[in-house]
Amino acid sequence: MKIKAEFEESLVRLFGSTSRARILALLYANIGKSYYQREVMFETGLSLQATQRELNNLVTLGILNKKETYNSVYYEINPDSPYFLPLRTIFTLSPRHPTS
Repeated sequence: MKIKAEFEESLVRLFGSTSRARILALLYANIGKSYYQREVMFETGLSLQATQRELNNLVTLGILNKKETYNSVYYEINPDSPYFLPLRTIFTLSPRHPTS
């Protein structure tokens, strides 16, 4: 548990935001899976406002894709982003990641 907390603290320092670090950790641990906004909120323990803000920032940066359906909006990692490989490398080191 201590290792996970230390890793998350390092990510917060790297990205400058607890919200951004948690969202990226969740999505990079599940590449290929789409999440709707409230699902991201519940999985990360973030407030709705923080989740909305960071999801929008990550879409604007091209790190996430946003897919709108009839009544839902889904977010997933953008594998075509120039940041995909470097971020995948960072988050593969995470204790939360299934391969670590």
